[in-house]
Amino acid sequence: MKLSKRRSALVAAGLSGALLLSACGGSDDSGSGSGSGGGEGGGTFSVYIGEPENPLVPGNTTESEGDQVVNSLWTGLVKYAEDGSVEYSGVAESIESEDNTTWTVTLKDGWTFHDGSPVNADSFVDAWNYTAYSPNAQGAASYLSRIAGYADLQAPVDAEGNATGEPAATEMSGLAVVDDLTFTVTLSSPFSNFPAVVGYNSFYPLPTAFFDDPEGFGTRPIGNGPFQASEDYVPGQGISLTRYEDYAGDDAAQADGVDYVVYADVNTAYTDVQAGNLDIVDVIPPDVIESAEAEFGDRFIATESSQITYLSFPTYDQRFSDPRVRQAFSMAVDRDAISEAIFQGTRVAADSFIPPVVDGYREGSCTYCTLDPDEANRLLDEAGFDRSQPVDLWFNAGAGHDAWMEAVGNQLRENIGVEYVLQGNLDFAEYLPLLESRGVAGPFRYGWSFDYPAADSYITPLFTTSSLAPAGSNYSFYTDPQVDQLVVEGDQAETPEAGLESYQAAEDIINEAMPMAPMFFTEIQSVTSENVSDVRLDLFQRIVTSEVTVNS
Repeated sequence: MKLSKRRSALVAAGLSGALLLSACGGSDDSGSGSGSGGGEGGGTFSVYIGEPENPLVPGNTTESEGDQVVNSLWTGLVKYAEDGSVEYSGVAESIESEDNTTWTVTLKDGWTFHDGSPVNADSFVDAWNYTAYSPNAQGAASYLSRIAGYADLQAPVDAEGNATGEPAATEMSGLAVVDDLTFTVTLSSPFSNFPAVVGYNSFYPLPTAFFDDPEGFGTRPIGNGPFQASEDYVPGQGISLTRYEDYAGDDAAQADGVDYVVYADVNTAYTDVQAGNLDIVDVIPPDVIESAEAEFGDRFIATESSQITYLSFPTYDQRFSDPRVRQAFSMAVDRDAISEAIFQGTRVAADSFIPPVVDGYREGSCTYCTLDPDEANRLLDEAGFDRSQPVDLWFNAGAGHDAWMEAVGNQLRENIGVEYVLQGNLDFAEYLPLLESRGVAGPFRYGWSFDYPAADSYITPLFTTSSLAPAGSNYSFYTDPQVDQLVVEGDQAETPEAGLESYQAAEDIINEAMPMAPMFFTEIQSVTSENVSDVRLDLFQRIVTSEVTVNS
């Protein structure tokens, strides 16, 4: 494994790791790329990540660690401006429709994958069909569910979700290649926000080399982004990327390379930035937030985030199958007190399932997000909840969640007389598969940021039947036909703005069911070494690695 000197020292120290969930951000203005053919900067910088859950394949990457790497390696059809609007600065020249149902995607000429092969219509159509085909078990498959024929690619399952046969088809009927630079997408029903959705990982292209060896590809991926993989990904260590000199986008990498270094504990990563042995930590530990700003000065970066932190519930577990129990647990937590005590006031108590950063937010729409011990106790008594047995509180290790989850436990004990046991020993790459397999029997930490800037990105992926794990991110395993129908109605509205009423109606139903209790709207605090400049986090909490410049 070829390593830079900086990264060799880190690996020699035996560092490995885990972190958050999904990506997000929002940011200050800073540097930009210098056009196709490579940037004019140089040098290599290093970035902290936790262990990705899966190999580095876009259609199977839905969590923050892999997402950060994948989005240095790939560029999608569209990108997003800092206000969340769609920009045609990716591979697509245009995405057009006369009826919001059949869309024509026209690609720009000249884009290539890192192996030199062309990015063409087949690159997208073949990738989307592979991701959607349920035997391939791609975690981001559900994002393709609006395309006609998606259901035919799903194997029949029994009541426990186990496949009982083969899918009826291997290709979605809604996809058709017109020519090398044109393909059409027919949806099962109108969806006005389709051009925004296709900027997400599920919709990234794949080269022919992927289909020859999917397993090997995940270790050394071949994308079409500003950086390319110059070596294999090594579990517990990370991966080095180098600038792709033939990159066709207008955001070419400024640095020669980026080393993604895996840590088991964010505290260790933070210490290494202090010592100058690591360049960027995107989310610093809560207990250093207050001191970090004074210590790092302009190398301390605060970013408004699209992320919501949740206390989620296993609705499949008998103790938490009653909505009254879930409502009670939510009302037993003093979010403001935890924000002040643990996060130095940098988290805002969540009062909605849709955050303030997107249209559709309604102040106080989560009626069970306010502290009310008396009502919480009444609801638990009414539901017949057994308080004699403790509850397990689950979270992933090494990412700074211990203190606030313990604070939640202490408030449950004080406010509703329920004891708790902290279950925070699993690395991130072990934690998510446990959630996907219904392996937890108590409340668990979950974080979510939008995958595209819209209200439905907080409803569709988390609370609909099509998004049940493992094809999606609905880890509470909550479903309601009314929610599914309202999402369809919102999708079918003539404009995204017109669909908000339906999405909000779905939110109201979810509020009563409380499968996940919104806890905090998040501001992200990051720090950098003196080695780098022009560091910002985008709308999705990703470090924009193409813009980073190396000072030495």
